[in-house]
Amino acid sequence: MSRGSPELAAARKEEIIAACAELNETMSFREITIKEIGAATSFTRTSIYNYFETKEEIFLALLQKEYELWVEAMDAVMADQSAMTRDELSQTIAHTLTDRPRLLRLLSMNLYDMEANSRPERLAEFKVTYGASLNAVSRMVEKYVPEMDEDARQQFLYAFFPFIYGIYPYTSVTEKQKIPYVYQSAYDLTYKCLKKLLNGKEN
Repeated sequence: MSRGSPELAAARKEEIIAACAELNETMSFREITIKEIGAATSFTRTSIYNYFETKEEIFLALLQKEYELWVEAMDAVMADQSAMTRDELSQTIAHTLTDRPRLLRLLSMNLYDMEANSRPERLAEFKVTYGASLNAVSRMVEKYVPEMDEDARQQFLYAFFPFIYGIYPYTSVTEKQKIPYVYQSAYDLTYKCLKKLLNGKEN
């Protein structure tokens, strides 16, 4: 790859995002800095600013990548499965989502801060991917529950997508929280929600 080529730029962006993801496995958003992300890459810290202006932009790009991987998983299901019952659809969507624990963790962060400290063009890229995830879930419901009309599908999306932002906090309770709590896995919680939203009926 030549210096300054689109391929090099894309590779460096991916390396920055991967470094952020790796750090986030053991460190919180507040603890991670541009300096630490730069130290985990193969190029200088100042080079990061050629691709991302803030830490928030890097996290937004990481969240965008996780959404893209979720959409890929749903597209693969739709390409492979011609029919499902409502219960099977609930199980399948729950699996595709909870197989991405990093996505669930990122969704529990303050997205307002990420958006406030990101350039409009970065936000536009992210919103396209977020829209694709809404569309993928909608297409799954339309394909496997064809009797559900467009208005009902919209109501489903308006209930399900706000719900997913709270999955991680409810399934990753820490000792500091010190509250009576009956543990449920991310899958169990998501499956039960989906089953209820899809009326718990089989076709």
